Amino acid sequence: MSGTGGESTTADGVDSNTVWRTCIGCRERASQTTLVRFVAVRADATTVVTPDPRRTMPGRGAHVHPDPACLDLARRRKAFGRALRVEGPLDLDLIDGLAGPTTTT
Repeated sequence: MSGTGGESTTADGVDSNTVWRTCIGCRERASQTTLVRFVAVRADATTVVTPDPRRTMPGRGAHVHPDPACLDLARRRKAFGRALRVEGPLDLDLIDGLAGPTTTT
């Protein structure tokens, strides 16, 4: 049994009290609190991929780092449709607002 300190780690040294998710852009595992959750919301003939910053909206979620590079990579890999398990056209316009302006050099 572990001590009463409330801390527990697995055999590989990972804190088992932390909720871990995988970014669908870069595929790195990170704490749930460092990722932004997205859900699919049906709207007429399309599905709108909507940010869920409070992580309370119903439905399957996809997690991405709030980094323009990760968001762009997830978009190019078409990872949102697979992660959210939806078919058909996806409206990704709300993702652009989260990424902010992109800089080009």
